[in-house]
Amino acid sequence: MLILPELVVLGSALLFFAVSLTGKPQPQLLRALALFCGLAVLACACATSRMEGLLFFTSYSISPFSQLFKVLLAGTFIFVLISGQRLTSIAAAVQAEYYLFLFLSVFGLMLLVSANELILLFIALELSSFALYLLVPMRDDSGGLRPQMEAGIKYLLFGVIATGFMLFGMSYLFGLTGTTSLATMFNAVQQGGMPPLALVAFLLVLCGFLFKLAVFPFHFWVPDVYQGAANETVSFIATLPKIAAVALLIRLMQLLPPGQEPFLVLFFAVLALTSMFYGNLCALVQDDIKRLLGFSGIAHAGFILLALLTLKEEGYGLAMYYIGAYVLMNLACFLVLCAIAQKGENLRIADLHGLSKEQPILAFILATGLFGLAGIPPFAGFMGKFLILTEALNRGHLVLVVLAVINTAIAIYYYLLVVRAAYTVDATAKSTETPPPSLLTTAAGITLVIAIIIVGILPAKLIALASDVVQRLG
Repeated sequence: MLILPELVVLGSALLFFAVSLTGKPQPQLLRALALFCGLAVLACACATSRMEGLLFFTSYSISPFSQLFKVLLAGTFIFVLISGQRLTSIAAAVQAEYYLFLFLSVFGLMLLVSANELILLFIALELSSFALYLLVPMRDDSGGLRPQMEAGIKYLLFGVIATGFMLFGMSYLFGLTGTTSLATMFNAVQQGGMPPLALVAFLLVLCGFLFKLAVFPFHFWVPDVYQGAANETVSFIATLPKIAAVALLIRLMQLLPPGQEPFLVLFFAVLALTSMFYGNLCALVQDDIKRLLGFSGIAHAGFILLALLTLKEEGYGLAMYYIGAYVLMNLACFLVLCAIAQKGENLRIADLHGLSKEQPILAFILATGLFGLAGIPPFAGFMGKFLILTEALNRGHLVLVVLAVINTAIAIYYYLLVVRAAYTVDATAKSTETPPPSLLTTAAGITLVIAIIIVGILPAKLIALASDVVQRLG
C-alpha cells in the first residue's frame, strides 16, 4: 500500500508497452487510456499522502514530504496529458511508445523523491532522464525540419555530463564514509567533521539536480530542447523534473551537517544571481514563445535557489510553495500553446495577434499564466516572489534582494510583450484563425486560473503545510 502510486505508474507503463505490441492502436483510445491511468495515479497518491514507512532495508522512504511531492507530480502529469491530448506533434505510429516513456519518466521521478540511498537515487534519476532523452526526438518530422534531433542529442550530452559530475561526487562520498545510505553517510561526515573533499563531493552530487532545475551553468540544453521538442513534451520537461529536483535539493540540504552555511550561501547566491540575469536578459530578445519560456524558467530557478540559501525550514517551505506556483503558471501557458498550435508547430509572438478577439478564453488563460510568472498581484507568482524576497531580506541578504527585484522588473517587460500581442494587436497578417479549444481544455484552463489566483491570495496554509512536512523530514 505504501508504494501504490509507484506500482500504478509502473503498471501503466507496462500496459502501454503491451499496447505498443498490438500494431497501430487508435489514438483516441490511447489518449483516453493515458488520462484514466493518470487519474488512477493521482487517486493513489492522494490515498497514501499521510502514510509513513521505510522499505527495502531503509533505502526507500515514505513520508509526508515524499507523498506530498508525489501528489504534486501526479496532479501536474494530469494537466500535461490534457495539454497534449491531441498529440499533434507525435506520429500516430509511435504514440503508444510515447505514453510508455512518459509514464516511465514519472515512475523514475516518484522513485527519486523517496530515494534514501545513493544507488537508488542514481537509478531513479537516470530512469526519469533517459525516458525524456527518447521523448525529445520523437517529434513528427513530416514537415521536413528536424530540430528535434539536434535537441535530443544536446539534451543527452549535457545530461550525461551532469551525471558524470554527480557520479564522481557520489564515489567520493562513498569512499569517505563507506556507505551509500544518505542518512548514515551524512551522520558519519558530521561526527568526523566535514572535510573539504566531502563538501566538494556534495557540490558535485548537486550537479545532477541543478541540471534538472536548469540552473546556470547547467542550463545550456534548455533553449534548444524547448524549441526542438514537441509542445507536449516541453510541457512535461518544463514542470515535472523541476518538482523532483526541488524535493531532492531540500532533502540533501536537510541532511547536510552544520557549519557549512557561509560557503553554501555564497554558492547558491552566485548561482541564483547568474541564473536570474542570464535567463531574463536572454528572454528579452526571444521571438519563439517556447524559447522565451525556457529562458524564463532559468530565471525562476534562481528564485528557488534564493529560497534555499536561507538554509531554514521556512525557506524550504517557500521553495516548495514557489515550485508549485511556477508549475501552475507554466501549465496554463503550455495548455494554450498546445491548443493554438493545431499542427504542433512552434509559435512565435506574432502568432498570438488577435487571440483575445478570436478565442478570449484562451487569451485569458495565457494572460493569467504570464501575469503570474511576471510577479503581478494577485496571482501566485507575485506572492511567491514577495515571500521569498522578504525571507531573504530577514536573513540579511539585502544585495541579493535588490538584484532580484531588478530582475523581476526585467521579466515584466517580456511577459507583457506576449500579453500585448494577444490583446492589443489585430490578426490582420494571420492566414488562419485560431480554432476553439475543446471542452476538456477549457475546463482544465479555468481550473488552472482559479488555482493560480487562490494560491496567490491564500498562501498561508500551503506554506504552513510545506514547512510542516519539511520539519517532519528532518
